[in-house]
Amino acid sequence: MGIAESFRKDMKKSVLAGVVMRGDLVIDGFSFAFATVGGMDATDAVLRLYRDLQRGDVNAILLSGAVISWYNVVDLPRVHEETGKPLLCVTYEESEGLEKYLKQFEDWEERIRVYRRNGEREKVFLRTGKEVYIRYFGMRKDEALGLLNKFTLSGRIPEPVRVARILARSLMRTLSDYLR
Repeated sequence: MGIAESFRKDMKKSVLAGVVMRGDLVIDGFSFAFATVGGMDATDAVLRLYRDLQRGDVNAILLSGAVISWYNVVDLPRVHEETGKPLLCVTYEESEGLEKYLKQFEDWEERIRVYRRNGEREKVFLRTGKEVYIRYFGMRKDEALGLLNKFTLSGRIPEPVRVARILARSLMRTLSDYLR
């Protein structure tokens, strides 16, 4: 299951999309959820995506980013624990960290606690030659890299995440008047 989001800072809610994609790259289901832009409910939105599908055959969750919807931090260990599924979080840019940006919020201590709980990212190189940064739970590093290589056809974005991003962006545009 690939998960991605789309938002604009002038909106109250962001759109998250979850796409179930089989190993042969056939899309086999999808769901949507909403998170508060600048809030702290992204973890619940990710869990809602998974639960709403009611699919026992999801083998792993592939999440695009642990800090989404304008610093709405996803608690990655909690998602792994509550779903019981291996979780792989992938990001695409090198970063010195986000703690200084999280301090602009009243609940900055909670945001930083969750952010640190997620652990450090590791740089890996895909078979496409592109580098990405990963955090993984319930799998080994070689399994995480294998999953990425299986679902990344070109570039650096795995297909389930790429399709989820397209769906989230499309729904955000469609509902933009309702999300403000």
